[in-house]
Amino acid sequence: MSAMFEKVTIIGMGLIGSSLARVIKQNGLAGKLTAADASEEVCAKVKELGLADVVTHDIAKSVIGSNLVILAIPISGIKAVAEAIGPMMAPNAVLTDVSSVKGAIFEAVTPFLPDSVDFVPAHPIAGTEHSGPEAGLVDLFGGRWCILTPTSDTPIKSVEKVTAFWEACGAMIEIMDAQHHDLVLGITSHLPHLIAYTIVGTADDLEDDIKSEVIKFSASGFRGFTRIAASDPVMWRDVFMFNKDAVLEILQRFNEDLTAMQKAIRRGDAKYLEECFTRTRAIRREVMEMGAEGYPNPALMNQGTDSEKP
Repeated sequence: MSAMFEKVTIIGMGLIGSSLARVIKQNGLAGKLTAADASEEVCAKVKELGLADVVTHDIAKSVIGSNLVILAIPISGIKAVAEAIGPMMAPNAVLTDVSSVKGAIFEAVTPFLPDSVDFVPAHPIAGTEHSGPEAGLVDLFGGRWCILTPTSDTPIKSVEKVTAFWEACGAMIEIMDAQHHDLVLGITSHLPHLIAYTIVGTADDLEDDIKSEVIKFSASGFRGFTRIAASDPVMWRDVFMFNKDAVLEILQRFNEDLTAMQKAIRRGDAKYLEECFTRTRAIRREVMEMGAEGYPNPALMNQGTDSEKP
């Protein structure tokens, strides 16, 4: 089987970038794979792990001759990287990314790209609380959604290339508008992380004797929150800074629902509480039918269960 691309460059070798490098190498998706990272320490680890054919911390030169360039860096650094690599990219190359915010990314990248380069934004909904090149997993994207957010002006040929690439990595593709993506992910991913960081922070502010007992007797619910709150702080700082409008809209709705719950508890409104918990319990069952962590369960899909958008 011939490679999908003659040369692929991945910029940023954290969890997602290093996972992509592993699957690209394993599945032979690139004739040549270049890994680029601004950190010399990260580059040294990538070389040690043998994740790419060429490893460099020269971001601009890394994209020369590449057919596909993947940005796998914190959102706050994407504008500067796009400015650096734009003049160096080959004609007819395709640029994509892995950011969990799409509207702001498109605005940051496109001014620096030559007309001959197409940008197809992408968001693989996969990850762990771990980071760094050693945290990458070759099967990280298997059976997971990858959302593409091209505009109406994006050439279909480039969208098809990026679609085929992610499918070769094991992902399932969904295409939607960037603003719609940011709102949907605001409630399914960004708000839960914000709540997790807040709850764990609240526990940390307790008196020492109470805090030690919270940690000692923490149930599965609190442990789940601590797992989420262990996610990359730089990445999530950027998510909330660059998806501010959508997060604030969802947070306002959540605050209204939380206030209603607070009033029900104060009034002793058992009926309201039970009805709310019954409704949310049903939603949880629907989520579990879709598979672990809300992603489609292939076994259930083969039985005719409709897949759901992330």
